[in-house]
Amino acid sequence: MPEQSLNVLAVVGSLHRESVTRVVIQHLATQLRTADCTVDVLDLSCEALPLYNPDTAYQQPGFGVLQARVDRAEVFLLGTPDYHGSISGGLKNFLDYFWREFAGKLFATVVASHEKGLTVTDQLRTVARQCYAWSLPYGVSFTDKQDVAGGQIVSETLQRRLEMLARDARVYGALLARQRATDLAGTGPGFLERLRKPA
Repeated sequence: MPEQSLNVLAVVGSLHRESVTRVVIQHLATQLRTADCTVDVLDLSCEALPLYNPDTAYQQPGFGVLQARVDRAEVFLLGTPDYHGSISGGLKNFLDYFWREFAGKLFATVVASHEKGLTVTDQLRTVARQCYAWSLPYGVSFTDKQDVAGGQIVSETLQRRLEMLARDARVYGALLARQRATDLAGTGPGFLERLRKPA
């Protein structure tokens, strides 16, 4: 029996019209689709979310559709520029809407940064941990002009890093997805126990 296609939600966390983050996320989406993954790209410049307000967020028009997309995903490919050593406001706003939907799933991160994006990557790992998600033990950072120019990836080093990220997201995402399904269907102890549907 063939394995089910891995579901990836790729989030473009930049609102900039000529975003290099978007170029890299679209490149990864193509690589993952070529490897038989199902990839849904959420470009926050095209699908704007209202500023998160817990009193009104879940009644917003279209929230149920977005929640279903997030819930369906097994891997979250998160792309953001480095703004003052932190993630973009657009990506933070997206992340604020969810946590149960992230639990037991994989985060893979890419950061457009002139300073290696280490603090940004660490912040996304912290979000993963707080939401009971997993994250790859590394992120990929890149710079405009040196790595991405004219809407194209021009660095062979970045190309290789992205191939590694796509491979690891696919392999470890599939492993975690299988274990998550087993844990949700089981009766034993585990951190996903609280998300089990009542029998």
